[in-house]
Amino acid sequence: MELTYQASFDLKYFIEENKDKFKNSLLLEAVNVKDRIDEILRIGNINLVSNAQKLVIDIIDGNEDALKAFAKQEGIVWATHSIELSFKLEWVQAIRRTLWRFIQSFNNLSNKYDLDDFFHLELQINNRVDQFLNTFFISYSNYKDALIVAQRQLVENLSVPIIPITSSVCILPLIGTVDSFRTAILEEKVLTEIGRLRIQTLIIDLSGIGNMEPDVIDHLMKIIDGTSMMGCHSIITGLRAEVVKKMIHLDISSFFMKTKTLGTLQQALKQYIIQ
Repeated sequence: MELTYQASFDLKYFIEENKDKFKNSLLLEAVNVKDRIDEILRIGNINLVSNAQKLVIDIIDGNEDALKAFAKQEGIVWATHSIELSFKLEWVQAIRRTLWRFIQSFNNLSNKYDLDDFFHLELQINNRVDQFLNTFFISYSNYKDALIVAQRQLVENLSVPIIPITSSVCILPLIGTVDSFRTAILEEKVLTEIGRLRIQTLIIDLSGIGNMEPDVIDHLMKIIDGTSMMGCHSIITGLRAEVVKKMIHLDISSFFMKTKTLGTLQQALKQYIIQ
């Protein structure tokens, strides 16, 4: 590979003047990543080649603040789009190997570095690459954790959507499957919101629930007991025949003594809102 070189070149200028050859050499090193470059650009608007050139210049310049900022930014973007970390690791290591190959070529042409200088340069370059990787992985991990927490909170809020109708009346429409995890969220959210919103009447609409396991029915009973202890009156609407049959077989007739049941949500709204 014939490289462009003049005696006036420093290492940074040498890399910039041979950036196309650097790119070609880098792509030969990054065996798995090179076939995914276009895909990563499409998914996350991440230009790996351009970013590699920026990274190399910041490493040579020793611009630690820029390296940290760039690594944090990259970590957030890769976490946001859930791009495989193995690609990032392979890409940065390919950049490291390619950079050292060009440093060797530059020194062969310039004889700029003696042995002590070369070892000092090796320490600086590798420390900066390692610092970039460490900051990237920390940023990726922190942002990924934050995304997981935010998504879980969103799921929890969607799982237990308590809707205020008046200052004292709220509706809790439950749709889909109610399992033990969701009932635990349900208990915490219902009791918290009763206290926060000072709910006096909570209409729990079960018309969107086609089936409930016995342990879930038992947990629902405890939630109703809890709402009563907090001074909130509960109304159950939309019980389906399949659920009622299970309640009958479980012999929990006390359920109907602790809460009022109505056939539809519309009946409850008419009785407790319109009137």
